Amino acid sequence: MKIKEALFKKLEEKQSRMLEIRRYLHQHPELSFHEELTAKYIQDFYKDKDVTLHTNVGGGYAVIVDIETNHPGKTIGVRADFDALPIQEETDVEFKSQNDGVMHACGHDAHTAYLLILAESLIEMKDELSGTIRIIHQHAEEVPPGGAKGIVESGILDNLDEVYGIHVFPFVDQGKIEIHEKETYAGRSNFDIEIQGKGGHAALPQTANDALVAGAYLVTQLQTVVSRRMDPRESVVVTVGAFEAPGGYNVIQDKVTLRGTVRYLNEASKQPAYEEIKNQVEGLEKTFGVKVNLDYKFDYPVLYNYPEQTSAVRDILKQSEGTYFDKVVEGQALSGSEDFAYYLTKTPGTFYIVGAKPEGVETPYPNHHPKFTINEDAMMICAKSLAEIVLNRMG
Repeated sequence: MKIKEALFKKLEEKQSRMLEIRRYLHQHPELSFHEELTAKYIQDFYKDKDVTLHTNVGGGYAVIVDIETNHPGKTIGVRADFDALPIQEETDVEFKSQNDGVMHACGHDAHTAYLLILAESLIEMKDELSGTIRIIHQHAEEVPPGGAKGIVESGILDNLDEVYGIHVFPFVDQGKIEIHEKETYAGRSNFDIEIQGKGGHAALPQTANDALVAGAYLVTQLQTVVSRRMDPRESVVVTVGAFEAPGGYNVIQDKVTLRGTVRYLNEASKQPAYEEIKNQVEGLEKTFGVKVNLDYKFDYPVLYNYPEQTSAVRDILKQSEGTYFDKVVEGQALSGSEDFAYYLTKTPGTFYIVGAKPEGVETPYPNHHPKFTINEDAMMICAKSLAEIVLNRMG
């Protein structure tokens, strides 16, 4: 039996366990940088298996597993994240979250489940393989600075030849695999702006200095960063997501706070966007006579899928169209961010999407929604597609 067929057979035999793992993890979600029990669950899974285990990598709960074969070859990395979100689950599934206010609302439970079963199957077949497969179970994808950053900075991945990852999305049809070359996920920066004015009585505005009016002006002014300061050929987004100004009918606000995010598909847009926001903040101080504190954090880089590896993945999977999945389709660049981008700043590879639209649902709930759910059959597509990539790229 060919290696691929044998590996697929193992995966199919373990499909029920894959489902059990996903549902257990879904019931026991943990927030980013607090995934202690999830990490222990992953570590226990590899107990007594013939692998090299690295724990608490990169200043967090990451678990790195090396499957070392007896034959020379490439070192290939594959990654799945395992953190959850601060969301109160509103689904009616039997395996609903048992942790109040915490939910696997982005599919990381499914990512971890398929990768655990794939890793176990590869371990059982390691004598027939070559090179080293590095399984990256990553913590804290959802919260800056992101778990991937610490893992990369630790140096543990310095000898990787290539790295691959997947995300499941319910708004992509079940059976479809989306692949996009070059800039694929946006880089991200976040900002907090505190505007300090002078409070007073609403009936006596001349005696105060209204921070709320200054903040409202800034919200509108920030919209010109993209429309008037950025190259129209580049994709840039500036969004103010929070405006905190508690008060009453007869009170002029003393202080207001804004929070927002900047997204860009070209790293060259990162610094100019910051400079323009900084200029507007400084201008606000002069215009309204307020004091403004700008806390601006450069965050996840642009996720760049390497053309060589992306083309290879597309060709590999095209040969399997119509078997365990329906079709490989060309994806598009997304304004969302993904900290898998950190791996790709040092190692060639690609990150792709597996459709997970729930059966019989016309309009699925998106990732990060309290009613988020997936088609669990997508996990087998993830496992088999990544298996094919690993086998092919390791030769």
